[in-house]
Formats: sequence, C-alpha cells, structure tokens
Amino acid sequence: MKKLVLASNNPGKLREFQHMLAPLGIEVLTQAELGISEAEEPHVTFIENALAKARHASRQSGLPALADDSGICVAALQGRPGVYSARYAGDNPKSDRRNNEKLLHEMRNEADRRAHYYCVLLLLRDADDPQPIIAEGEWHGEIAHEERGSGGFGYDPLFWLPDLGRMSAELAPKEKHEISHRGKAMRVLLERLSN
Repeated sequence: MKKLVLASNNPGKLREFQHMLAPLGIEVLTQAELGISEAEEPHVTFIENALAKARHASRQSGLPALADDSGICVAALQGRPGVYSARYAGDNPKSDRRNNEKLLHEMRNEADRRAHYYCVLLLLRDADDPQPIIAEGEWHGEIAHEERGSGGFGYDPLFWLPDLGRMSAELAPKEKHEISHRGKAMRVLLERLSN
C-alpha cells in the first residue's frame, strides 16, 4: 500500500497521520484533496462512525481508506462529549474554542475530573472490504480548570496529565505521538498491517 485517503479534513489529524505513516512510505491524501465531501456520522459509537467514514472515502476515491473516530470521554459527564467531541458546542461552524468553553462550563462544579481520549482507527483495503483492520487506543488524564499550552488541537489545552505535570497541549509532537490515544492505536494498526 503506497497511497491511502484519510477520511477526515482535520488538519491536526492529517499532520499526525502523515508523521506516523511517512516511515512506511505511505502517502496520505485527504478526502478534501480528492474533492470528496465529509461522510455523515449518525452513529452513537466510534467504530460505526469510523466505518461509515472509511467506506464513503474509499468508495469515492477507489483507494484504501483510513478513518479515525476519536473523542474525549469525561467520567462526570457519563462519557460525554464522546462521539460528539468535534461538534460538542454545535457544528455551524465546528470550533475547538467553543467546545472547550462548553466543557469548562459543564465541569465548573465537578470534583471528579477524570477523562480519557479514545481513538479507533479503521482501515479498509477497498469500500467493500469485509474484514477492516480495527485498532483502538486510550489515553487517560483529567480535565483541568483552565486552558494552558499552544500545541495540539481539540481539547488538548484542557487535558491534564498528572504523571507528567503538563497539559497535552504542552507536549512536543513526538512526545505526544508516543503516549496519545491516536499514537497507541496507530502502533496497533501498524503491527496488524505488518502481520
């Protein structure tokens, strides 16, 4: 596999996948580069949404497709924002800033700050692949009381890592890839690809 389409238009995810797949010589194209619209994500699970996105991108492009569905799950909010993480504060337009503000508002009186990022990666060799390669990863931390750091994207300025004493948004990209939910899922995916 020399080329695949990423079933996402998220520039942060694109940078991460290009970085992780470059050593394998796999060129990652975005669906936007190929004129493919974003797929609907009507499902309540990360796996179902990833499958819908990958099938759509592969069918439209004729290429293998890699989809990621990920989000942050907060214990005090019964797992929310979950699959709605990217559009938690609405999607007209989607906004990391507004999502973070909404999460901070909802957490203002919560003592339990536990949260985890979850990622599922799903690779289809073609649109009708009956056996997609599925890889999952989790990254545990806490929701901070205020934003800090300028790296990463999404909820990274709020994702406190007690073991490191830093926010996710304060990590260098290489360090983040080593420990993040997406990095963990990508290592599982790459291992499955090599087998």
